Amino acid sequence: MAEYANDVLVTADWVEDHLDQFQSDDPDYRLVEVDVDTEAYDEAHAPGAIGFNWETQLQDQTTRDILSKDDFEDLLGSHGITEDSTVVLYGDNSNWFAAYTYWQFKYYGHENVKLLDGGRDYWLDNDYPTTDEAPDFTEREYEARGPFEGIRAYRDDVEHAVEKGLPLVDVRSPEEFTGEILAPPGLQETAQRGGHIPGAKNISWAATVNDDGTFKSADELAELYGAEDIDGDETTVAYCRIGERSSIAWFALHELLGYENTVNYDGSWTEWGNLVGAPVETGSGE
Repeated sequence: MAEYANDVLVTADWVEDHLDQFQSDDPDYRLVEVDVDTEAYDEAHAPGAIGFNWETQLQDQTTRDILSKDDFEDLLGSHGITEDSTVVLYGDNSNWFAAYTYWQFKYYGHENVKLLDGGRDYWLDNDYPTTDEAPDFTEREYEARGPFEGIRAYRDDVEHAVEKGLPLVDVRSPEEFTGEILAPPGLQETAQRGGHIPGAKNISWAATVNDDGTFKSADELAELYGAEDIDGDETTVAYCRIGERSSIAWFALHELLGYENTVNYDGSWTEWGNLVGAPVETGSGE
């Protein structure tokens, strides 16, 4: 993993070697599976893994915003996590929701957090050990830092990016980007209008990972984004529909390539596609 700018990925072998520590009540190590719901977790997960439901536990149900600092502290502390814990996150869909949670951990200043490369599917497909037993850890006191707004974009930041011609990365499917559809098949439509933010480049989240869900090499990622003139020199805004797929792009750019001026627009198309008067482009954008 040394080729990446930051030591933020661990292999499935590494996690397997540390399962005893992840299952210990000692809070030094915690393993967390994050999915859109917990049905899959309930059936099978890595031993010692805590299960987080992205929809109900990692966002404010009323405002569709990330957790408040107090709620973030309560969630982590209630599962035996402290601010000094080494936390490894993994989840379904090649870590969509785990990457979003990673980004939220960084937003609140958690230093030692990593992703399991390949996520849940890689763990299962390669026959690593599983259980259906949920751990019960002693509650701890968690003190968050931050928030660190430098990794987050709001509507005003996106409007500024459009005005200044700064790089915008739309990680959705080509059909969502052009406005042909409003959401991936089978998922809820959350916007009134289809299309993309003016000037955005359509670089799918899927292009950042291999067939087995593991991240592509640093050279491959640099080539992927460099082909669209994204090299870290300017502030780059990543977005999708609800902020989870764009967290994959943010992770690849900010954490793996070390492009510090990368921000995640977690309001994403759900916000922009519902704004009155916000500029929208349709078609391929070419």
